[in-house]
Amino acid sequence: MPVQKDTLGVGFIGAGDIAVLHAAAVGKCPGAKLVGLWNRGQDRARQRAAEFGCRNYATPEELVADPAVDAVFVLTNLETHLEYAKLALAAGKHVLVEKPVGVSVAEIEQMRALAAAKGLVCLPGHNYIYESGMMRTRELVENGDLGTIVSAYVMYNIHHPEEVAKRYPGVVRQILTHHSYILLYLVGKPVELCAMKATLHYQEYPEEDIAMVQMRLANGALAHFCASFAADDHAADPWTVMVKVIGTAGSTRYSYRDHVEIKPGLVHSQTYTAYQGSITNEVRYFLLDCLRHGAEPLSTLADAITAQKMIEAAEASIRDRSVVRLEGS
Repeated sequence: MPVQKDTLGVGFIGAGDIAVLHAAAVGKCPGAKLVGLWNRGQDRARQRAAEFGCRNYATPEELVADPAVDAVFVLTNLETHLEYAKLALAAGKHVLVEKPVGVSVAEIEQMRALAAAKGLVCLPGHNYIYESGMMRTRELVENGDLGTIVSAYVMYNIHHPEEVAKRYPGVVRQILTHHSYILLYLVGKPVELCAMKATLHYQEYPEEDIAMVQMRLANGALAHFCASFAADDHAADPWTVMVKVIGTAGSTRYSYRDHVEIKPGLVHSQTYTAYQGSITNEVRYFLLDCLRHGAEPLSTLADAITAQKMIEAAEASIRDRSVVRLEGS
């Protein structure tokens, strides 16, 4: 049921760096307002509330109980996503959950079941696919304009210092989740994969800073993922973030390098404007298309479940040094 209010109220659970990007996105969304936030660390909560010009709630329960809040953005660490998504859904709020959505397939299935039972939208934070270039690629693939798909590439090479990487669960979970839902959206699910990872320059952080995955699609086409915190790519036409789909009758490209500001970002040495743009597009689609007009998300929790299965298959391949066939393929 579309939300019939002049202004859609948004509440944030979590006030880390990603909240800055979401706050900017809500601010650019007509008919939406950031009502308030809650963060476990109250020093950060007070700082962000002052920056955003919104309320600081004493507890997450107080936030989800506020009738001024129609939608809750879960922007906390991965391990708490299920807890706060369930809290918000149980209170009758629509939810956007940052990626990775859950620790396991079972967690995401719980979110999907509760959202369905409540008749609410629970949108996974699959921001990249809300880019117009991604949508156009999907349209070209579906219409057969690229011919038979031969290969697909999703590349990510952005150096992260160890103190930043420590916030994340390694590049397989943190970054390859993006790659997985992008591939699903553009060309579909792979039938088998193999993966490798390495830790090249971290001294204390035990997780990997680079990983690669090779995949076979249902039609025999091949796909390649690279996710790296280890180094930037400074070569010509750098693969900072690059998505390519190549077919027998054409090909497409999406690149971060088309929009770069030479100033530090929140965690990067440069500001990759496309990232903020993708979150702005995602937030607008969630609040205006889904909640105002009843549209379906472009990527659903069912897709998040499949993406999680791809991540777990990659982890199994790394552990067992094997080729893994994906369930249901």
